[in-house]
Amino acid sequence: MVKEPHIGFVYNTQVPATASMVQELVENLGLKKTAWISTAEELSMKREQLQNTSIVVVAGGDGTILRTVRVTSTFEIPLVGINMGKVGFMAELNRDEALEKLPKYLDHKYHQSSNIRLEERMMLEANIISKTDDKPRITLHALNDVTIGTDNISRLVELEASVNDAHLTNYRADAVIVATATGSTGYALAAGGPIVFPEADLMILQPVAAHTGLRDCLILSPDSTISLEISGESKAAISADGFMDSILEPGERISVKKSPNKAQFLRAKEPAFFYTALNMRLGLAYRSQRPAE
Repeated sequence: MVKEPHIGFVYNTQVPATASMVQELVENLGLKKTAWISTAEELSMKREQLQNTSIVVVAGGDGTILRTVRVTSTFEIPLVGINMGKVGFMAELNRDEALEKLPKYLDHKYHQSSNIRLEERMMLEANIISKTDDKPRITLHALNDVTIGTDNISRLVELEASVNDAHLTNYRADAVIVATATGSTGYALAAGGPIVFPEADLMILQPVAAHTGLRDCLILSPDSTISLEISGESKAAISADGFMDSILEPGERISVKKSPNKAQFLRAKEPAFFYTALNMRLGLAYRSQRPAE
């Protein structure tokens, strides 16, 4: 007998309203028999439930979605985000419309509907490799970006950068970011990088306050491999999607390439809505109003 697919609900413990929000959705939509609930922090321990889950609903901001994607992308589970944060670039719904509109996303036959589409976004894979071992010490996957900086705010990171085994430059900078198109509106944008359509497959190499080395952003093809090696005896730290993952030792190398995993989102709006969202989130322009004739 085939089990009925489950629906996962994930919430952000840092925003108390998200817990009550998902409880209300489960009760009001009659999902008590098929739904499970988890905090974003505990999601990695829900592997058994995830194997039989068709959709995950995330209540929180972009940070909660990023934390969730790191787990769900391995299982190829699409997400529906309910924005209860500040920016919400990746969320599909706001809290006021969630109860009314969420049901149309929860049908596991969504792919047969002309109103809902599956959006896939490229992710990054970062491997930390020592000089004495070709096998990665840690492998990380990120939707937004992988950042290498120091664990001391007053020091610079020193990195030798190569692309596809060709030496590029030696950075002395506050940090170096490798971002996806999705991550172009995150830390990379604050560091002076370009805004890129989020469904594009590409990689962005962006230094933060570079003192020496290449100061400009590079846009690279998705089949590129970026190598960043710590110079001399300096130390550094690596974070994926803003979550600190490891302190790096002198001589260690970080290899960043396209991840085999993809982030999946369910969308009712057309891809061009990104530009409207960009305007709303960043306040880029105001449409002029013609006087009534």
